[in-house]
This record gives sequence, structure tokens and C-alpha cells, in this order.
Amino acid sequence: MGPRDAGKYAHFMDVVEFLRSHGIEAPRHEHPAVMTVEESLRLVPKLPGAKTKNLFLRDKKGRRHLLVTVPHDVAVDLDALGAALGVGSVGFASAERLQKYLGIKPGSVSLLALVNDEALAVEFVIDRSLWEADAVQAHPLVNTATLVIDHDGLERFLAATRHVPRVIDVPVAKGRTGPLVRAL
Repeated sequence: MGPRDAGKYAHFMDVVEFLRSHGIEAPRHEHPAVMTVEESLRLVPKLPGAKTKNLFLRDKKGRRHLLVTVPHDVAVDLDALGAALGVGSVGFASAERLQKYLGIKPGSVSLLALVNDEALAVEFVIDRSLWEADAVQAHPLVNTATLVIDHDGLERFLAATRHVPRVIDVPVAKGRTGPLVRAL
């Protein structure tokens, strides 16, 4: 299976097969549907790996799209993030853009959705603390399960989808702590 095969993986079993076909072990843990980090904290059992939050963003003109993965308890300063990335003003992308570029619905945003970005239209940004973690947690394109992916598996996944991660210290919103409960 070559890198051009990545875009055809639109649902849970397909992304699991994609991972397996690239030698990536990712234990699966099923749970009730979760739409927000707050729900995740209540409904997902304690698992190994760093818990994540994913933001699908676009620049002001809608020309650039970003998938930003941060620790679950970080409130991101979007203005500072846009400046740090040289993008300018950024905001949340619509559900329609999420479907168009990553092939998923709100509530299922995950770094694994990059498997559906065959055109490489989405830039992947990951917080340094997650990049340096031994493992991360990610939804397998549905919000009723979580996979635990070790760092080597994460690097292999990104190589297989041809996404080059931009590893930065994602700016944190001043005066805000705890999970941002906005669903996306």
C-alpha cells in the first residue's frame, strides 16, 4: 500500500487497517460517544498515553487549513498561534470544511483524520509536549473509541500519510486553564 492509498480510509475499521498495514500497533478502547474534552474526562477510562485535544482551524481567507493537536487541558491562544505559524488570524473551520478536508464530522476530530487528507491540504501542528510523549491518545475517526499510539507509531503514521508535523510550543491563552469544552 503506497502513500496515495491514504485518502480512502473514511471510517473506524479502515483507519485501523491502515495502521496495521503500516506496522503500527494501536490498542483500541471503546467507550460512549464523547463530543468534548469535558465528556472525555468523564466517560473515557484512564488509558496510557497523553490525552489530546484537536482543533481544526482555517486562516481568515479560508486558504490554509490547520489541524492542531494539543494536550487536552490546554486553552489555545488562537491569535498568538496564528502569529507563531505566520498564518495571521485563525479561527475554527466549519463542519463543512471538516468534512471536505478530513472526511469526518464534529466530535471525531483526531490526528488520525490526516489519513483522509490525500491532497495534503491540511497542515499538521502538534504541541511539543505531545510530540515528546511516549504515546498519545486519538479517536479512530469516530468518537466512540480511543486508540493509544506510541511515538514511533505516530511518526510512521505521519510518514505514511506524507504529513510533516510542525512541532511547536502551542501558545496558551492567558488566564485560562482546564479543558476548552467547545465541541469540534
